[in-house]
Amino acid sequence: MALDGAFLRHIKCELEDNALGSKVDKIYQPNRDELVFFLRSRSGIRKLLLSVRANSARINFTEQIPENPKEPPMLCMLLRKRLVGARLAGIRQPQLERLLCFDFETINELGDEITLTLVAEIMGRYSNVILVDEKGKIVDALKRVDASMSSERLVLPGIPYQLPPPQDKLCLLTTDVREIADRVCAQQAGVSLSKALLSVLQGVSPIVCREVQHRTARGADVRVGEMTPELKERLVFFLGRLAEIVKNADGTPFMAVNPQKKPVDFTFFAPQQYGTAAIVSQKGSFSELLDDFYGERDRIERMHVRSQGILKVLTTASERLSRKINAQQADLERCAKKEELRMCGDLLNANLYRLKENVPYVDLPNFYEEGQPTVRIKLNPALTPSQNAQRYYKEYRKAKTAEEVLAVQIREAKQELAYLDTVFEELSRATGERDLAEIRAELEEQGYIRVQRGAKKQSQTRGAMEFRSTDGFRILVGRNNRENDVLTLKMAKKNDLWFHTKNIPGSHVVLFLEGKKPTQRAIEEAAMLAACFSRGRDSSNVAVDYTEVRHVSKPQGSKPGMVIYVANKTIFAVPDREAAEKLRVTR
Repeated sequence: MALDGAFLRHIKCELEDNALGSKVDKIYQPNRDELVFFLRSRSGIRKLLLSVRANSARINFTEQIPENPKEPPMLCMLLRKRLVGARLAGIRQPQLERLLCFDFETINELGDEITLTLVAEIMGRYSNVILVDEKGKIVDALKRVDASMSSERLVLPGIPYQLPPPQDKLCLLTTDVREIADRVCAQQAGVSLSKALLSVLQGVSPIVCREVQHRTARGADVRVGEMTPELKERLVFFLGRLAEIVKNADGTPFMAVNPQKKPVDFTFFAPQQYGTAAIVSQKGSFSELLDDFYGERDRIERMHVRSQGILKVLTTASERLSRKINAQQADLERCAKKEELRMCGDLLNANLYRLKENVPYVDLPNFYEEGQPTVRIKLNPALTPSQNAQRYYKEYRKAKTAEEVLAVQIREAKQELAYLDTVFEELSRATGERDLAEIRAELEEQGYIRVQRGAKKQSQTRGAMEFRSTDGFRILVGRNNRENDVLTLKMAKKNDLWFHTKNIPGSHVVLFLEGKKPTQRAIEEAAMLAACFSRGRDSSNVAVDYTEVRHVSKPQGSKPGMVIYVANKTIFAVPDREAAEKLRVTR
């Protein structure tokens, strides 16, 4: 859902309670869609996130700080110059518009006290963050909007800032609820009550409108034309309760999660519309709610943007290998007819005395088959019968050699394709720039990415992730193929247990026994970790193979992370990321 104006009013009050009077300590711009302000006060430092990402635009205090680029963007440097050291004096919201104005008191180059305003507009794909000077003119913005992009409202340095065009809607803060109910009931008769509310009310999202309909009609799907006097009075009552919550900003943060534990919606009251279709839970603050709701989605989006270069390399290499394998398999199918070539040579050799020269073909009895049926053999009229026989033998030997070579080449190409599949899996699990750098270094070593001259050599990998089973066994999980090799072939002892998902890409997992006998609980938890750090992490049940490390070997010349194993057992595990995090050892 989109963050609506009523929810933003609660965010505004939360920010005022915790950040007014704070000074800007640092400013970061992790990417083109996000800004992070470090606000210092007597109570400590709070991190304020301003995101204009189309599917997760928001304003809130955050603990999930994304990695920053080595070189700050131009806008970030401008904001540092103008706002670092400034004091947050006020936060404004025009009615229930989806924007907040942050007023910062600072000193300009001449030593005069001025107020600069940072406007954060939270409007889906039209979201923006705009710096406005003391004269009301735009200094710069995250997204500049020129005449070719919009004919209604320009966002360019040097021009006066204008609020977004107002909509013809009623505001809960200033309009009597009975007037709102009258306008709702004046909508088209066939429109549902929730859609009518959405078209009439300013700053409320679909979940709020659906909830008002749900409570007004006692869970029924009522149309405007079906509104009886009793239903209208119930509508006035619940609109009054909603207006009271919004005016006082005394709502409570609630999030609805589906049975698969995926967040589906959030709002500032406890929604009743979902019934048993979702679990509704209360959060500690509105900022915490937004972090929980958007955090994983934002991480995936950030990594998708940053990994585009590597993804293009992997996709190109995979497509090239797939085309190569298809072509080689077609050649291999043609080689399957090699015995026919040898047979033609034998038949010609056995009948040289009967053959005439300068003929395009000859019909001969096939003594290889019962009844010796006649077979027609094509000839080259320019060659003698003996030379034609030798030509068929030559093509037979060529096809036989090609079959042997193609079988090896296809096997090697499929192994390389399987290796690239493991790198795709690494990329899908990457959580930061360090992970991407290690994947890039691995691809450089394997020759998929050209090493630039003068580029610094990638430092050693960080080492495997460490976990501790419930009953005290140490478990290590490789982050990428290079770490997998180090973990399995160098760190693990022969008697330790090695785990890997069956027939799907994933990390190597080693359960270190240290002379003890493994418990069934430790084996199950190690298998669960192998499932969590694999392509099957979103499945409900994953097959995991495990064996002693002594039975795991690496074929000579094979790619990083590629091993073979024997004497294995199979256990089925359910991926549980929350349980995995509880087992993680933090350093």
